[in-house]
Amino acid sequence: MDQMIQRRLVMTAIGTGAGAGLFALYRMAEVEVLTGRLLLVVAVFVAVFAHGVLAMVGPLRPLRAAFGALALAAGVAGLVGVASLRYVQSGEVLISPLAGLAALVLALVPLPFWVAEHGPGWRDYRALFTQAWGIVVRMAAAWAFVGVVWGVVLLSDTLLKVVGLTVISDILDVDIVPWLITGGVLGLALAVVQELSDYVSPYLVLRLLRLLLPVVVVVTAVFLAALPMRGLSGLFGGLSVALTLLAMVGAGATLVTTAVDCDDAQATQSAALIWGARGLALMLPVLAVLAAWAVWLRVDQHGWTPERVFAAQVAALGVGYGLFYAVAVLRGTGWMARIRTANVTIALALMGLAALTLTPVMNAERISTASQMARFGDGRLDVSALDPNLLEGWGRAGTRALEALRLRAAEPGQEALALRLAADAQEPGGAADLEVVMMEVKARLPLQPETATATRDIYLDQMEDYTLRNLLQSCRAELPGGGRGCVMVVADLLPDVPGEEAILAERSDSGYIGYSGFSSLSEGAARTVRPTMGGQLPQAAEGVALMRQWQAAPPALAPAPVFQLIGPQGGVMLLP
Repeated sequence: MDQMIQRRLVMTAIGTGAGAGLFALYRMAEVEVLTGRLLLVVAVFVAVFAHGVLAMVGPLRPLRAAFGALALAAGVAGLVGVASLRYVQSGEVLISPLAGLAALVLALVPLPFWVAEHGPGWRDYRALFTQAWGIVVRMAAAWAFVGVVWGVVLLSDTLLKVVGLTVISDILDVDIVPWLITGGVLGLALAVVQELSDYVSPYLVLRLLRLLLPVVVVVTAVFLAALPMRGLSGLFGGLSVALTLLAMVGAGATLVTTAVDCDDAQATQSAALIWGARGLALMLPVLAVLAAWAVWLRVDQHGWTPERVFAAQVAALGVGYGLFYAVAVLRGTGWMARIRTANVTIALALMGLAALTLTPVMNAERISTASQMARFGDGRLDVSALDPNLLEGWGRAGTRALEALRLRAAEPGQEALALRLAADAQEPGGAADLEVVMMEVKARLPLQPETATATRDIYLDQMEDYTLRNLLQSCRAELPGGGRGCVMVVADLLPDVPGEEAILAERSDSGYIGYSGFSSLSEGAARTVRPTMGGQLPQAAEGVALMRQWQAAPPALAPAPVFQLIGPQGGVMLLP
């Protein structure tokens, strides 16, 4: 038999077997042959093993690929099983973004190391670079082909139904068939892509990515140049800003890596791209340190949560990338080779960090629970700002903390804590629950003038439930530098409309400031209107300053410079 046909048959059989295995697992879960933690561990094992084999066959022989995938699947499944012990319901571990990403890193990053180990060696950067990008391109192309095949199958089924033939539908109705088709087609596509490796090459992707390098260099340079003039206060309002900076660090590191390629012979020869890569490598540590600082300020202000633990881990990796790259460039000649060495070092560190994340050593839920309980114990976290729902979602550690809080609430002098826990225990959306939310919003919402409570109550009473709850979250938070994360200003802004109007500003956890306007209608009803300043309403540092100014004193009123064109049906105007 022709060797090419033989390889295609082998890959198709491997893919079909993977599909059959996943279907068998699905059916065992459906009839509850496997449940709980055992189901979780077996599911992770099968998924990691199937992907590992399909990704590595081609560069490696099937048996060698299967052996590596087997070892990797056993390790990842075991660590996920250990991490699931944090939760009462084992499946909750996969809901945790941190644990899920850690498992994904461990399932993907070691693959090129295993392939390279059976060639020049796992330290050989050229082999690692080529295999890593090769796996990405092969899998992307193969899955794209799977999508095309399914499009053809479904289109063919629709066409045959026009003439009354349902043969394709009847075949697809057999439960296992879609799994076998997907797996078999994926295996076949991977075999063909491997055969055409000279044409379906990662070098096309790498060359295209290099074109983005000058753009990212310019954007980063402009950002850093604007910092001294714009100030740093807008950087540290929320995790979204930190994660944006870290995403830019990741993008920058990727682009520098594409420029230096696998060796000096394949690296870019363009002077502009070489200098761009050097400049970007020197700017990366500044972005990474700013991101790490933003994360730390958030932790210092509000304590640890699993999301902040994740952000801190990413920040640590970003700082590592930035420092390694900057030092490599500053040392002069041979900087490209030093960056390649740094990439291997950081990849190993990434795998180690991911493994630790799934062990008790770096239990994000336990760390977060201990942090919040410590803040509550020393008074930094007020009773009204305590969120039992967060603790409830933090696994066994959060559950134990809630039990401790309930015991404490039963003690004399802890009536406020008891009310907070009781309000949380009520049915979400129930009348009693909404009443508690409304009372807390009214108590926390800064109002100007302070005597305008009647107008405030009219507009708050007609808010949607979810809007009111979001407002409460903003009012519980603090502005960077102090102050509540919400404010309402009441004034007679529309003289021709009866009653007073109000403008509400609230800052979300992401740092975005939302503005809402309210106006009265007849019979005590209200409508929402859109505030405007003749352009974009202030955000970041300017928005925070405006909110703090409104909280301090009622703003002055002045007539708006608006004229209208008089016509037979009324006036026509442009809003400023």
